[in-house]
Amino acid sequence: MKEIPYNRENAVAYARKLALGRNPRFYNFSEIGGDCANFASQCIYEGIGVMNFAPVYGWFYRSQYDRAPAWTSVKYLHRFLTENKNGPGPYAAEVELTDVMPGDIIQIATYLPNFHHTLVVVQAQRPQTFDDVLVAAHSYDSLDRPLSTYDITQIRCIHILGGRRP
Repeated sequence: MKEIPYNRENAVAYARKLALGRNPRFYNFSEIGGDCANFASQCIYEGIGVMNFAPVYGWFYRSQYDRAPAWTSVKYLHRFLTENKNGPGPYAAEVELTDVMPGDIIQIATYLPNFHHTLVVVQAQRPQTFDDVLVAAHSYDSLDRPLSTYDITQIRCIHILGGRRP
């Protein structure tokens, strides 16, 4: 595997361009469970350019019916990013809010007891409080929305460390 850097600028530019719209290359899952992880995966892919085509445990999208669970699921996206130790595609680590950077993702729980929404960080200024982090998201389409405007009961911040190309 060849290590490759994560292009945060590309990921954020994609998030800004499509936060309030849709890329016709990807199915819109808003009406069937939510589009937030799909949107976050698209942003990450724009910044890394490599998918992981491993069946079941990979991270890829070919079509609405041919995709890995990690591409469109909050739970499985987290699992893939934080457990992808040697495979192709992006890899990440959980960090504190003070360590997030543009292009990272944040997963939250609001009205449900489990994490159910994925946000893409488009701006993060020091010192990072909920007011200093702006996000983009789908399902509840948002651009430059302060993290402080969400009613958060749980939060996890996922810092994209890089990627690997076969």
